[in-house]
Amino acid sequence: MKKILFFIIFSVIKASALPTVAIFTTGGTISEKTDPKTNDSIPALSGEELIANVPELNKIANIKLIDFCNLDSSQMSPEIWANLSKKVDETLKDPKIVGAVITHGTDTMAEAAFFLELTLKTDKPVVFTGAMKNSSDPYFDGPANILNAVFQVISNKSKNWGVTVNLNQYINSARYVEKTNTTNMQTFESGEKGYLGYINDGIVYRFNDRLYKQKFNIPEKLPKVILYADYSGADGSLLKAAVDSKVDGIVIESFGSGNVNADVYENIKYAISKQIAVVITTRVLYGNVFPIYGDKGGGKELEKIGAIVRGNLRGPKARLLLMLTLPLVEKNHKKLNKYFSVP
Repeated sequence: MKKILFFIIFSVIKASALPTVAIFTTGGTISEKTDPKTNDSIPALSGEELIANVPELNKIANIKLIDFCNLDSSQMSPEIWANLSKKVDETLKDPKIVGAVITHGTDTMAEAAFFLELTLKTDKPVVFTGAMKNSSDPYFDGPANILNAVFQVISNKSKNWGVTVNLNQYINSARYVEKTNTTNMQTFESGEKGYLGYINDGIVYRFNDRLYKQKFNIPEKLPKVILYADYSGADGSLLKAAVDSKVDGIVIESFGSGNVNADVYENIKYAISKQIAVVITTRVLYGNVFPIYGDKGGGKELEKIGAIVRGNLRGPKARLLLMLTLPLVEKNHKKLNKYFSVP
């Protein structure tokens, strides 16, 4: 009896000495398994079942589990991320919780992480992770990724990184991370900006700091912003249709350093005449957009008619930034330049 009592007391003391980490589950491949009848990957694991796959967690942290949702990340939206951001902030107000891990599908993880990076008020570490293989796969990478994400949260070497993405041992900044491969585990990269760090055997190796920090309040209603990808021979009709559908903003994935053809240029001018904000990004993998070229549709001419030709965010992330900044400038769209000028 005394041995049992001692064991119970020892376990309580040991648990109280461990840090507490919140884990939010939102679905994605990490929460899926293969249906034996159809061979399809389908949502299957609850948060408890997912965490049960990582018994090592009990040795390093107390876990507060929040089953937020169970969606494939192709079904996610900025509105869902807005609610997630608020829930994470609310949870991390608890002084006993040192940070959060968010399990999420990889298809839109880079966008989700960036949205929370822009909107979270907490300074505590928030780490997105997921899996490229589901729980039925012999190479299921979910448990190792969750364990590494928790190790990152509790490490003193990962302070002031803001929101990050941690998969396959590499740590990426939410601002620059992109999914670069459809099926390979080493899918998340930050291109020329580089990784923030690497994790091995529970140790975080810090390579870089977070260089830029932007924070915005979540508006009561997010503006309607669409993404238009330019292509050779485009006549701009799809762009005009978007304008006529009463959108609030348009992000253009342009050629090169920020250029479009003459027909698309005319429809951008039409959009701006309707008081619609237009932000120019590029479909090129790396580099900023610049107002350089002066021909019809060149970046210099686009800037002259009122388009925002600044920064190095690619289309999906530029769209999120525009959704959060449009309410701050009302119809004075020139003021958007300062929000998009982060290199």
